[in-house]
Amino acid sequence: MTQPLKVAVVGAGRMGSDHIIRLRDRMKNVRVTAVIDIDQPKAEAALEGIEGARVYTDFTEALDSGNVDAVMVATPGFLHEQVLLPALSRGFKVFCEKPLTPDSESAWRIVEAEAAMGRKLVQVGFMRRFDEGYRRIRSAVQSGEHGELLALDCEHINPNVPDSYTGRNLIDDTVVHEFDVVRYLTGEEITTVQVRTGKNSSAAKEGLVDPAQVLADTEGGVRVSVNTHVTAGYGYAVSTRATFEKNHLQEGVDHVTPGFEERFVDAYDTEVQEWIDDCLSGELNGPDAWDGYAAAACCEAGLRAIENPGTSVDVVLNEKPDLYR
Repeated sequence: MTQPLKVAVVGAGRMGSDHIIRLRDRMKNVRVTAVIDIDQPKAEAALEGIEGARVYTDFTEALDSGNVDAVMVATPGFLHEQVLLPALSRGFKVFCEKPLTPDSESAWRIVEAEAAMGRKLVQVGFMRRFDEGYRRIRSAVQSGEHGELLALDCEHINPNVPDSYTGRNLIDDTVVHEFDVVRYLTGEEITTVQVRTGKNSSAAKEGLVDPAQVLADTEGGVRVSVNTHVTAGYGYAVSTRATFEKNHLQEGVDHVTPGFEERFVDAYDTEVQEWIDDCLSGELNGPDAWDGYAAAACCEAGLRAIENPGTSVDVVLNEKPDLYR
C-alpha cells in the first residue's frame, strides 16, 4: 500500500488555505503534516480538523522535522526564493504557486540551483495546463489533425481587481497566465511582446490600462493576441480560440463564473493530484522551473511594452540548461 505523501504548506493565506482544504478533502495519497506562516493564529485556523499536523513559524524547522516529504509554496511571490532555495538544497520536491519568483534574475537562480541538483524538483502552479479545454487544444496541435496552428486569440476578463492591484499586475498577475499557456499550447518560446492601449474604462483606477490588448509572436511564427478587461464588473471569463489551417477550436467561450476559483476548480484539483502522484512516483512532469523563468522573462518584456505602447519588445532568455531540453 502506498504511504501518503507528507506535505508542508508554506503560507496560510487565500491560496494556501484553499490548497489545504483541497489536500484534506479531495486529494488521494496525501497528508498535510505542517503549515508554516509567521501569523501563527492564521496557520492554526487553516489546520483545523487535520489530526497530527503541526504549525511552524520557522520554515527550516519544519523542513528539518523529519515529518515532511514535499513542500507546497503559497506565499506572496517576493517570498518564494527564500523558501525554494533551502528546499532545493535539501532535495525536497516543491509545488510553487505562480510566479516562480517576481523577476527573471531571481527565477534564473532557481533554475541554476535545480540544474545543479541534476533533476527536476520544482513544479510551478500554472493551473491552466491541467484544464480539459486547454489540453484538447494542445492535443490537436501535437497530432496535426487540423494542420498547422496559425494563431491564438485569447480573452481574460475579471469582474474587478483588489485595491493592491497595480498597472504592472496587468502583466505579471493576469497576462502571465496567457504567456504560459501560449508556450504550453505551441511548445515554443515567445519572442516578442507588444501592448496596445485605447479608451480607458472609468472603473480603472489611475495607472491601470484597462482594457488593453497584448500581442505576441512565438519563435515558430504563431500570432497571439490577448484581450484583457480586468474591471468588467459582470464576471470572470477566460477563453481561447485556436486557428488551425483546417479548423478553428474554441474553449471557454461564454463560460462566465464569479471568479477564477470557480472557473478552474477542476484544473486546480487535477494539477495538485498529478503533482502528488508524480512526487510519489519520483518524477515531476508539470510546468518546471524553466517554465517559471520563461514566464518571468515574458512579463519583463510586457512591462517594458506597457511603458512604450505599440512598440514590439524582445523577450530575452538565457540558454536553456540540458535538464530542461
